[in-house]
Amino acid sequence: MDLAFHPISLERQPEYSALFSLCPVKSSDYSFLNLWAWAEEYGLEWAWKDDLVWIRQTRPETFYWAPVGAWDQVNFQRCLGEHFKAGTVFIRILQPLLEIWKTAMVPGVEWEASRDHWDYLYAAKELIELRGNRFHKKKNLVNQFRKLYNYQYLAFDSTLIGRAMDMQEDWCTWRDCESSEALAAENRVISRVLNKWTALPGIMGGAILVDGQMVAYTIGEQLSDDTLVIHFEKGDTQFKGGNQAINQMFLEHSGIDASFVNREQDLGNEGLRKAKLSYHPVGFVEKCRVLLTASH
Repeated sequence: MDLAFHPISLERQPEYSALFSLCPVKSSDYSFLNLWAWAEEYGLEWAWKDDLVWIRQTRPETFYWAPVGAWDQVNFQRCLGEHFKAGTVFIRILQPLLEIWKTAMVPGVEWEASRDHWDYLYAAKELIELRGNRFHKKKNLVNQFRKLYNYQYLAFDSTLIGRAMDMQEDWCTWRDCESSEALAAENRVISRVLNKWTALPGIMGGAILVDGQMVAYTIGEQLSDDTLVIHFEKGDTQFKGGNQAINQMFLEHSGIDASFVNREQDLGNEGLRKAKLSYHPVGFVEKCRVLLTASH
């Protein structure tokens, strides 16, 4: 293998984002913000070669992710054969890329669906309007929140970082982050993002204050021309309807021009899966695990 992997750095963010924009299908995993934010937790590294960025995960074990760039302009039979040996495992491979690989590599790939990694896609208009019986409970909770509390919605900017970090610390106390490595890791990642807010172009979000205290916030970005992605969303459960309110209000203020909302994956967590399904996704960004069984 002649790929030289290096730590993911803020300095190459514009170059990476330009190549990411060429991917025919975009998932939440591959946005620069997501890669950089989780790089320390997953030991993520990248290698730049022939107008592609290859991504390697080194923790808790080594896997390769999909390359980022214009897939339809790559000779993957040559490329995979040059850089990877039989037995290499790729994860988070998007379905359209798998189809390209199957055409180029048959019989050299085996695959299986990775349902836990599928991104949930929603119609932005539905999540803003919450119309009909399907969203009746969500709409009621948002309305109750509006009536019960002296709230203020604010677009998230650097002036709110301190309050968000205070709320995140409280949230971790309520949820006992120390007893869950997944929650502890997410907490570290959120702190990393908040601390570098001004160095991450395109990051956006919203916050709800009640009597001056932050009770909910969300952080996202524009993933593609028609899709917003929500990376983090937290609400103080002491405020009834707070989670539903931040979901609806952020999109009402910042997602009005979006067709779709990507709310990332459930990672196999049953509670999270139930919550994501309760908002009635209109589709998924499907991903799979791929094993190279032969190099060409």
